[in-house]
Amino acid sequence: MRFTLSAITIIAFVAILPAQSAQAQNLQAVQIYTDNQLLDLIKENKHLSQVVLDECQLVEDIKARATKAKLPSYQFLWGDMLAYGVCIKKDVKLGLYYMQSAADQGLPEALEQMGRYYHVGKFMQPDLTKAIIFLKAAAASENLNAQLRLADIYNEGEGSPLDFPALYSQLHYAVTDDKKLHKRISQSLAKLAEKMPANVVAKAKRAQY
Repeated sequence: MRFTLSAITIIAFVAILPAQSAQAQNLQAVQIYTDNQLLDLIKENKHLSQVVLDECQLVEDIKARATKAKLPSYQFLWGDMLAYGVCIKKDVKLGLYYMQSAADQGLPEALEQMGRYYHVGKFMQPDLTKAIIFLKAAAASENLNAQLRLADIYNEGEGSPLDFPALYSQLHYAVTDDKKLHKRISQSLAKLAEKMPANVVAKAKRAQY
């Protein structure tokens, strides 16, 4: 039996259709994350890797939730994607804008990240004053990473002694099942206590900031 070139092309196209249909179904199978799911991913620092694992299928949905709905969790994710060039063209300046937007809405992880970046000079020049402002806000929202970084800054002789009791109280009431973190908290508390009168330390242990 002879087939013309056009007939062969049609047969080949029809043969490919089932595979393409299956791929389309797979693309539709990935659901956008709920806010709680995304927050859990951010807290575990798995948000970028999850976007990659989902084969970058949710880029437009993520962008819409960040730029139009202005959800802080999605602003943080979109900002990170831009800053590190994950699934989209890298744009550090725009990425920092969305991280800042998430921080302005009070997202603890965004506050901690902005404080950390200002502290170490990531993507920007170091600015200890701004770092402390962001870290204090994150620490007050029970972000342990921010509390520990702030303790390191205070224990290095920076910051205002007036802020020491609040951080001491926050760390005193911090909860973790990680033995290394527990040890680090204890060490930070011991060093902070050396910088305050005993009665101030006692009061900080009783108060919850």
